[in-house]
Amino acid sequence: MPDGTNSAPGFAKHPDYKLDRAIASKRVCAMLNGVVIADSDKVMVVRETGHGPVYYFPRADVAMDRLTRTDHSTYCGFKGDASYWSITVDGQTAENAVWGYEKPYDEFTEFNDYLSFYWNKLDAWTEDGADVTEPS
Repeated sequence: MPDGTNSAPGFAKHPDYKLDRAIASKRVCAMLNGVVIADSDKVMVVRETGHGPVYYFPRADVAMDRLTRTDHSTYCGFKGDASYWSITVDGQTAENAVWGYEKPYDEFTEFNDYLSFYWNKLDAWTEDGADVTEPS
């Protein structure tokens, strides 16, 4: 891991913690109220100790005009401070459904260009055009 001035403190406390990521070999689409919110063939799948796989979409592939930044925030000792957005489509709002690390720790600088979604706050997901109920 990098020894930069913005290194993740979590790895010092938990050196065996895994936070693996790779670009998925499939197109992933996320929808709310029948409207595509994110659609990409450049999705980063993150596999983290103690968690199931999570998809992160490039910001360029997210309908940012449907998102509204909120005051909600969380902290991860491995990735950094997370900012949150709500999604609104035709009067339906999914509160704090989206998060991203705009200034992540040095180990994960690529996260600053990606956003993730709470799977259960959206109503439809597809992988390569097929409906799915969880990330694979």
